Amino acid sequence: MGFGGISIWQLLIVLAIIVLLFGTKKLRGIGGDLGNAVKGFKKAVSEEEQTKTTDNIEQANHSVQNKDTAEKSKEDHKA
Repeated sequence: MGFGGISIWQLLIVLAIIVLLFGTKKLRGIGGDLGNAVKGFKKAVSEEEQTKTTDNIEQANHSVQNKDTAEKSKEDHKA
């Protein structure tokens, strides 16, 4: 038994019917298009993560600069 009660022979028959209906050339094209779509999606996710990381670093730097400015301001008022 295979996936959810479907045997390997049933899967092979379905695959053969699909190849006969669409042809190998069209299936190859569909596979290439699907691969490009997945690659594009992964690239977009990666770019989004890099943007978030960059934003977090910039926010941290900004808060550190504000803290330093506040500390200098306190020191100036004490003097």
